[in-house]
Amino acid sequence: MGFEAETLKYDDRGLIPAIAQDAATGEILMMAWMNADAVRRTLESGKVTYWSRSRQSFWVKGETSGHVQELVEMRIDCDRDCLLVLIEQTGPACHTNRRSCFYTAVRDGREVEIMTPMEG
Repeated sequence: MGFEAETLKYDDRGLIPAIAQDAATGEILMMAWMNADAVRRTLESGKVTYWSRSRQSFWVKGETSGHVQELVEMRIDCDRDCLLVLIEQTGPACHTNRRSCFYTAVRDGREVEIMTPMEG
């Protein structure tokens, strides 16, 4: 039996959260949204494709920046309402030019920047 993107549980906007994790290091890099077509495009092309809620369009990560995400494996959580995409990331994953979007920690009740932008 093959996988069908329609069998996932999407929210009322037809979207499912997708967490991007570096396949080699285990580092969590970012979270974005996919719809069923983005899931299919990602699996077919091997290039991680998200759905931009603000632009209402597909975006292939790295298409304009060169910071591409090559799909290693897609995983589905137990409730089928969240995806984990194991990837090979080229360059920074965050639009702020940081390796990860999760560059702010809450420590002792304060926000602390724990990652600076990458060079280049």
